[in-house]
Amino acid sequence: MPEHVGTNPTARRVGVAAFAAVAAMGLAACGSSSSGGSSTVNPGAGASTSSDSGSADTAATSFSVANVSGLGNVVVDGRGRTVYVLTKGTTKNAPCTDASGCTKYWPDLSLPDGTTAATAGSGLNSSLLATKQADGETYATYNGWLLYEYVGDTAAGQGHGQGVKDTWGTWYALSASGDPVTAGTPAAASTASSSSGSTGSSPATGGGYGY
Repeated sequence: MPEHVGTNPTARRVGVAAFAAVAAMGLAACGSSSSGGSSTVNPGAGASTSSDSGSADTAATSFSVANVSGLGNVVVDGRGRTVYVLTKGTTKNAPCTDASGCTKYWPDLSLPDGTTAATAGSGLNSSLLATKQADGETYATYNGWLLYEYVGDTAAGQGHGQGVKDTWGTWYALSASGDPVTAGTPAAASTASSSSGSTGSSPATGGGYGY
């Protein structure tokens, strides 16, 4: 009958040594993995957010006039995006706040920290460009109107927010003279306005954007 391994002292010593070596390597691997996990952080999200924030910060630093299809010559911000003003009945600058959810769809144009005024670019009447202080922020105004972008516009030269009617009022692009552009409303915005009227709650969105 063969001798049982468990009764062989030499085999027992070899087995213990091998187990100890494997255990040591396992601990080292765990330590390496833990260390690598804590020091390797994907910077992609942070970098993207920083880049987006930087682009947004430039929006209110300058304004000019550009030709937007269907609207003609209207005021655009530093990113080339069409700017909009909010009307409601005879009220100028109807409220659009973070608390109401309005600025989620219509981002307001506040100046970045350290900037006290916006620059008037091509076609703009510099005497109409001013600022307004509110909630610790400085906002650009044109002819007294607070200015907003629209999230449905994803690039310069778009005017999907023109004529949109929603919970907060009716939105219009702004002419170089500082008056709301009420003519030339794109058909997409008109359709969205009717849709909003039927729901009475969700904001209307032009150009096929839904929220």
